[in-house]
Amino acid sequence: MDLKTTTLDPLINLTRKENGNKDLESFAHHVAAGLSQPPKKLSSRYFYDGPGSALFQQIMELPEYYPTRCEYEVLTDNKAAITAHLAKKGFFHLIDLGAGDALKTKILLKELQERQILFDYLPVDISEDAMQQLSSSLEKEMPELNHQAIVGDYDDSLGWLQHNKTGRKVILFLGSNIGNFEHEESLDFLSKVRSHLEPGDSLLLGIDLRKDPDKILSAYNDSAGVTAAFNLNLLHRINRELGGDFDVNGFFHYPIYNPQEGVMRSYLVSKQEQNVFIQATGKSFHFSAWEAIHTESSYKYTLPQIQAMAEASGFIMEIVFQDNQGCFADVIFKAV
Repeated sequence: MDLKTTTLDPLINLTRKENGNKDLESFAHHVAAGLSQPPKKLSSRYFYDGPGSALFQQIMELPEYYPTRCEYEVLTDNKAAITAHLAKKGFFHLIDLGAGDALKTKILLKELQERQILFDYLPVDISEDAMQQLSSSLEKEMPELNHQAIVGDYDDSLGWLQHNKTGRKVILFLGSNIGNFEHEESLDFLSKVRSHLEPGDSLLLGIDLRKDPDKILSAYNDSAGVTAAFNLNLLHRINRELGGDFDVNGFFHYPIYNPQEGVMRSYLVSKQEQNVFIQATGKSFHFSAWEAIHTESSYKYTLPQIQAMAEASGFIMEIVFQDNQGCFADVIFKAV
C-alpha cells in the first residue's frame, strides 16, 4: 500500500513578519508588560530560542527528569493499541501541536507506517528552524511518510487546518505541555481545540500525574544545574534580542512545588537591588533585593481532574494509558 498518496508542500509558514520585526515587537511588548506588573512575570513560551531548545534537549536526558522517559515508555508499550484505536475509522490527519523534534511522535509514526495505515502527518511549531529540521529528518528516516510542517501558533495553525484539511482529525498534544497553562487557560485551550474538530475526532493528550513531591521537585532542580541554565537563558535571550543589560549572574533559579495545588513553579530571583534597561522597550525596570520573576508553572493532575477537564471542554475521556509507575498518562479524548 502506498502511504504517500499525495504530494504536499514541505513547509507552510503562517507567521506574519511585517518588516521582519513583528516577532521581536511581540517579545518586547510581553517583556515590558511582564516586568512592569507586580509581581513580575515572563512566559515560558520564550524559553525556546536556539540555546534554550538545546538546553531543554539536555534536560530531557537528565536522570532526574522523568517526564520524557515516562511518556516514551507509555507510547512504546502501547503503540499498537493507540494506533489501532486512532485508525479504526480510516484515513485521518495527524496534527502534532508543538511538535519540536517529534522524538516521541515518531514512535507512533513508525507504528502507523508498519501497519500500513493511511494518514498524513502535520507537525505544528512556532519555530521555523525546528520545522525545517524535522522535515529534513522525516525525509531521511521515513521517506514514504506524507507530511507537511506548519510554522505558526496554535490558533492560526488550527484555523488554517480546519479551512484547508477536510476529513477526520487526530490532534497530538504530548509532553505534558497542557500543564504549562493555568487551570482556566487549560480549559480555554482545550475548548479552542474542540472548536476546530468535528464530533468523533480525537485528541491524544500527554499529562504529568501527581506523585511524590520530592520526585517532582528534583526534575526541575537537577544536580547538574542544567534546568537553572535553561531558566536563566531567558535573561540571556532578552539581552541578545532586545538589547537588555541584565547581569545574569545577579539572578538565580528557584523552583518550588505546591502539593496542595499540584503545581511546580519556577522563578528567577534577584540577588540584590538593581535596575535593568531593555533597549527594545525603551524602559528601565527596578528589582528589589530578593524580588522574583515567575517564569513557569507546571501543573500535575489526577485522573478525575483529567476527566473533568475533558467534559468541561466538549470531550469525553475514552482511554488512559500510563507508565508502569503511574507517573505519566497519555489520554485519548473524543470530541462530542
